Amino acid sequence: MCDSHDNVNSRTDAIVTATENEHAQSVNRRTFLRSGAAVVAGAAVAGTVIQQADAHEATYDAPEKGALPDTGFQLDATRAALVVTDPQIDFLSPEGVTWKVVGESVEQNGTVPNIERLFKAAKESGMTVAISPHYYYPQDHEWDFGGPLEKLMHNIGMFDRSSPTDTAGLDGSGADFMPQYKPYIEDGQTIVCSPHKIYGPEQNDLILQLRKKRIDQVILAGMSANLCVEAHLRELLEQGFEVAVVKDATAAAKLPEGDGYLAALINFRYIANALWSTEEAVRHINDGA
Repeated sequence: MCDSHDNVNSRTDAIVTATENEHAQSVNRRTFLRSGAAVVAGAAVAGTVIQQADAHEATYDAPEKGALPDTGFQLDATRAALVVTDPQIDFLSPEGVTWKVVGESVEQNGTVPNIERLFKAAKESGMTVAISPHYYYPQDHEWDFGGPLEKLMHNIGMFDRSSPTDTAGLDGSGADFMPQYKPYIEDGQTIVCSPHKIYGPEQNDLILQLRKKRIDQVILAGMSANLCVEAHLRELLEQGFEVAVVKDATAAAKLPEGDGYLAALINFRYIANALWSTEEAVRHINDGA
């Protein structure tokens, strides 16, 4: 499995070619700025870069005055569940095959410790916890067509397992759960659903499992914000659930095609029943315990 990850990690280098090119250009700029004639120009450029960085960070902040109404969502812990999508190594660890494109967002949001805080609060309160994992088996690699990210995931061996019935090689692989989450997930009480295959829960048993527990409110977290988290949000809403998304317990890729986290955050504001920080989510869970 380690050899496989070495191979797929080398293939992910292609994802960040644009970033590396930008870095090379940055080196050339620094060479230019070393000359005395460029001091004034360098100061102007530096000021512009700082302003752009500040503006970029500000894009994640909620608008000072939004146009959309408050939903009045109130968490009722007796009919609520924490649902975490894809809490797996390939998304959340530097050892994972997507780290080069998601790592910045994961670290910026504090996603890994924030998800653990949610697990801890939910377990201590007695709240139902469900995992919607992502696995690919050999037969999934025989599909005749797929979208751009499907193609990418298959090409880099993301979430690969040898078989639906054989866990050999799973432990510590990219498809495995993050080690710090295992005490919460493997406690005999957590619902570990069958895998979703693209982005949403339409093809797994998450909805059934929640219905059978009389759950109709969901606190949603996990990976990746604009893909599986958003797809789960949309389907849960269509199925009549109220959903609160935890905005810093998720993250997304940053590619030349765009910032996935920003794309998701905008849609979360538009359609989720509530959009909380981890701090707010933990407080609501504890208050409802």
